[in-house]
Amino acid sequence: MKMTKLGIAIAGIVSAMLITACGGGGASNDTTPTTPLTPTPPATPTTPTSPEWEQGVFEPASNFIAKCEAPRTGIDPFSGSAYPDTSGSALDEKLWLRSWTNNTYLWYDEVDDNDPENFSVGDYFAQLKTTALTASNTPKDNFHFLQPTDEYNTLTQTGVSSGYGVSWEFENASPPRSLIVRYTEPGSPAATMGIPRGARLTGINDIDFVNDNTQAGVDAINAALFPDENGIETRFTFALLDNTELSLSLTSSSIEVSPVQNVRVLETESGRTGYFQFNTFIRTAQDDLIDTFNRFTNENVTELVIDLRYNGGGLLALASQLSYMVAGPNQTNGATFETLQFNDKHPTTDPITGRTITPTPFYANEIDYGAGRLLSASLPSLSLTRVYVLTTDNTCSASEAVMNALRGIDVEVVQIGGSTCGKPYGFYPTDNCGTTYFTIQFQGVNQKGFGDYADGFMPTASPNFDFELPGCSVNDDFTEALGSPEESMLAAALQYSSSGTCPAIASTSPQGLEDTPTKVYDGPLLSIDTPDTITRTLILNNKINTMVIKKMVIKENE
Repeated sequence: MKMTKLGIAIAGIVSAMLITACGGGGASNDTTPTTPLTPTPPATPTTPTSPEWEQGVFEPASNFIAKCEAPRTGIDPFSGSAYPDTSGSALDEKLWLRSWTNNTYLWYDEVDDNDPENFSVGDYFAQLKTTALTASNTPKDNFHFLQPTDEYNTLTQTGVSSGYGVSWEFENASPPRSLIVRYTEPGSPAATMGIPRGARLTGINDIDFVNDNTQAGVDAINAALFPDENGIETRFTFALLDNTELSLSLTSSSIEVSPVQNVRVLETESGRTGYFQFNTFIRTAQDDLIDTFNRFTNENVTELVIDLRYNGGGLLALASQLSYMVAGPNQTNGATFETLQFNDKHPTTDPITGRTITPTPFYANEIDYGAGRLLSASLPSLSLTRVYVLTTDNTCSASEAVMNALRGIDVEVVQIGGSTCGKPYGFYPTDNCGTTYFTIQFQGVNQKGFGDYADGFMPTASPNFDFELPGCSVNDDFTEALGSPEESMLAAALQYSSSGTCPAIASTSPQGLEDTPTKVYDGPLLSIDTPDTITRTLILNNKINTMVIKKMVIKENE
């Protein structure tokens, strides 16, 4: 199941400016005119012209930006500046989306120019994308969404959201449902109560989670699984791997994301091997990554396994930093981490920032993400020529950019797990009238000019194409803790490291998943929300485990 991929690229939220033309008048030096002056009649009050849609005609987006049906007032707590909103209409907002898309969308010439009056603002944006398919018959653009700006800023700038601290694996959203705990956030209600990886949800409050097929039950499950505020108490019942039952109550609270978890140094046949689980490329991850690589260098790590199986992406600058910490100064010196390619209207200039397109380097220094500038402090590095990555179809965007960038400088990337999501694209999250929009605006290519992995990177014993990587196909293993050498994906990486071959377990079915008895249900099967459908139904709200890219212009000379 492909989830919202979220990203994608690093970039600054760019403010568009409204330009007001001013008229001026001049006075003659003559004191006596040669002809009588005709009195100027009083000005007739005029009604402001309403915006109009004309098929195929696109006015500049600046004509409509910040003209809002419900303008915000006051000070933006994240920027410290007044909101730019002025009074406008829903049509103004849709015409801004239309012109913005026509100018910046990577496949703007594949978008139908439909009458905006036939859509709400959200629905209009949803159809402003290509309908083309990839070679595998999946949508070429599977990453088109929006999110309330205050939620987006809270999530990306603080890493905090409301919930219980559980990352869920959705095996089946309709009866018989299967929902499994991937991991819990340290210090969260779920972690405090000791809910283990692999626990299978069987009940919520008094509802049979697996079998309930009523709309009332589905609505109650959705509300309980995805609380929109703190203080919601819910009783969960789980079936554990040892066939015992765990029943407990959790109260939703503000959950702070821990991007780096389960850091290990393992003694293996290949030497000291570093491992860490990396869940999202948000700014708060920088210090954790530095601490992790300092530990690895101090403990003389010679092999590295990065667990990206649940990492949906994030900041590309952070992806560049991570890549440098893997490869080191000699391999990255003067090399390109990624070059952005925009649509054919903008072959040399970034249409959002107005800057000349230049390759993004491998950042070797710490970054002040608040100010958007490089600092003098150097990053630690291992200077490895090979790295192992653990992947699933939830591995996306900036995670794939790391893999692609390292391969671009001939660092061998061994892939263990499943095919990645396939997102060589990125966007500049752009706010208008309180909604942040995400539309594909560029494709990233590595040092060698490669970026064609729209169907994902794929592990294979004998790679023939650039999107195929050496490695093993291994299913996610919920019977062991993440970071355990016995967990199937990590075990496969360690065996491949020592022998160059994949273990037999690589071809087995997912572990910890028991057959569910056949049951007859009345009527059509009703699905609960998943992180994918939540993104599209709750104002396309991007969930934490599919973090998007926040573009930031890194000022290298400050």
